[in-house]
Amino acid sequence: MKKTFYVGFIIKIILVICAILCMSITLSACTNQSDAGNKLRVGMECDYAPFNWTQTDNSNAAANIDGGGFAGGYDVEIAKLVASGLNRELVVVKTGWDGLLPALTSGNIDVIIAGMSPTSERKESIDFSDNYYISDLVLVVMKNGPYANAKNLADFSGAKITGQLSTFHYSVIDQIPGVDKQTALDDFPTMIVALTSGRIDGYVSERPGAISAAATNSEIMYIAPEPGFQYEPDDAAIAIGMQKGSALAGDINKILSGISKDERERLMEQAVLMQPSTD
Repeated sequence: MKKTFYVGFIIKIILVICAILCMSITLSACTNQSDAGNKLRVGMECDYAPFNWTQTDNSNAAANIDGGGFAGGYDVEIAKLVASGLNRELVVVKTGWDGLLPALTSGNIDVIIAGMSPTSERKESIDFSDNYYISDLVLVVMKNGPYANAKNLADFSGAKITGQLSTFHYSVIDQIPGVDKQTALDDFPTMIVALTSGRIDGYVSERPGAISAAATNSEIMYIAPEPGFQYEPDDAAIAIGMQKGSALAGDINKILSGISKDERERLMEQAVLMQPSTD
C-alpha cells in the first residue's frame, strides 16, 4: 500500500514538472513571436551605394545593423518610412545579394529593400510592392580609358565589360556588338576595383549607382549610351520584395503611395551626398 502511494506521488510530481515546463516553453514562444511582430527585419547588402552601405557610426541617422555596425543610404531611408508606417522597429539584416531571396522565403527576414528590381524571374518566387524608384542603365568607365568618349553601344565593341552576378545588368551586355563579356562579379565594390585596376574596361550599372561611384572615385565616370540598352520597364524599377501572399503588401503600398516623387528624388540626392568616400 505504501509502495503504491509512493509511486503515485512520484508520478504526480513528474506530471506537475512537465506541465510547468510546457507552460514555460509556450510563454517563451509567445514572447519571441511578440518580439518578432514588433520588428521589421529588412534584408539588404549594405554594400550598394547610394542605395545602401555600411558605416562605422550612426551619423546622419544611420540604422543599426543586426549583429553590429550601421547602415545608410536611400534604401535605409525608405525602410525607415515603411517601418514607421507599420509601427514597427526597423532591424537591418546585412545579407549578400544571392542570399536575399533565400533569407526572405525561409522567413529569416520580413522584406527585401535592397535596390532590387521586380523582374519576371524573381516574381516566380516572391511578391513585390509598387515601385519606389525608377532608373536606367549606364556604363561605368575610366576617365582616362579608351572608352571615355563612347557615345553608343557600338562604340564599346571589343571592350571588356561585366555586371553584377544574378542581375539583368549582366544579361544586357550581350546587346553590345562585339563585346568581350567578362565573368559576372559579386558586388559593385568588386567591380570598381576591377575597373580601376585595369582588369575590365567598364561595367553596367543603374544610374544612381554610377553617380555614386563617380562621386566617390575621381578616376571614373559613366556614360549613358544613345541608343541605350533594351529591357522591360520593371527591370529598371526598384521595389520591395515580400513573401508570396504577404499580409504586409497592402499596408506597404499605402505607405509608398504617400511618398511623393519630389521626396523620393530628395532622398536619393541626399544619399549620394552622404555616402562614404572611397578616394
